[in-house]
Amino acid sequence: MEAAMAEGVKLCCAACGQMNRVPAARLAAGPKCGVCGAALADGRVLELDATAHDKAVRGDDLPLLVDYWAAWCGPCRMMAPEFAKAAKAAAPALRFGKLDTEAHQAVAQRAGIRGIPALILYHRGREVARLAGARPAAEILAFVRSHVAVPSA
Repeated sequence: MEAAMAEGVKLCCAACGQMNRVPAARLAAGPKCGVCGAALADGRVLELDATAHDKAVRGDDLPLLVDYWAAWCGPCRMMAPEFAKAAKAAAPALRFGKLDTEAHQAVAQRAGIRGIPALILYHRGREVARLAGARPAAEILAFVRSHVAVPSA
């Protein structure tokens, strides 16, 4: 498995849904989607729709932390800048995404979301851990690092 990771890492483009294989050594160089040119691992939070969510959860080789949120949720809005700060700090070894539970209720139901904000960490097609409630960036990063190997900033 380590040899496969050295060759390339599969990443789903949140913009077009295309799966991309990126050389692991080039992750820090800001790889872009081969189809639409969108950034794949630049430290920004990915806006996920249902299709991109499902493809990234099942197909990404990098750990993916998804924030299940809604625009009407005060704690969700309060945590958004902290989530973005954590995403920047963890890039390119980890990707962060957001899924609007109002717009994508079926996905939220499938994921078993009972309250928001809810963070679920996925790695290689399976759920690794979940965390409920708004958190500062340091707690988000500590949560992720307690479950998957992510280099410190």
